[in-house]
Amino acid sequence: MKPSFLLATWFGCGLAPAAPGTAGSGAAILIAIVLNHYLGWGRWEFLALAALLTAPAVWASAETATSTSTKDPQIVVIDEVLGQWITLAGAAAFNWKSWALAFCLFRLFDITKPFPVRRLEALPAGQGIVADDLGAGVYAALVLSLAGWFNLY
Repeated sequence: MKPSFLLATWFGCGLAPAAPGTAGSGAAILIAIVLNHYLGWGRWEFLALAALLTAPAVWASAETATSTSTKDPQIVVIDEVLGQWITLAGAAAFNWKSWALAFCLFRLFDITKPFPVRRLEALPAGQGIVADDLGAGVYAALVLSLAGWFNLY
């Protein structure tokens, strides 16, 4: 199996028979919980991890799109992983409520793609696949941050 395919599908999460984007987001949250619990990772580390993996994600997404002859294949979920980690950068605290809210907010913004996030899909190849989810992650992080400011979790 090609490294680009493994990365793009987030090691198989994108092959889930239903809702592969949700599976990718769920995997990102589970990894974040482990990193937070065992290594003490917080908002800045998740943001740095997303930034570090953005270029490889664009490459892997473009490669997989080309090999499947699809503009934005559903099996590509690395973009959801990065968007989910960007969302976590908005967390004021980490507890079961913030994990759940981060997951739900990112999925909401990823599915609805509010302006101008949807326009980012028009970027070429892997850039368009990844950029809209990064934008959705920014929106979700802002709302998560605001919710934390009001002590809602």
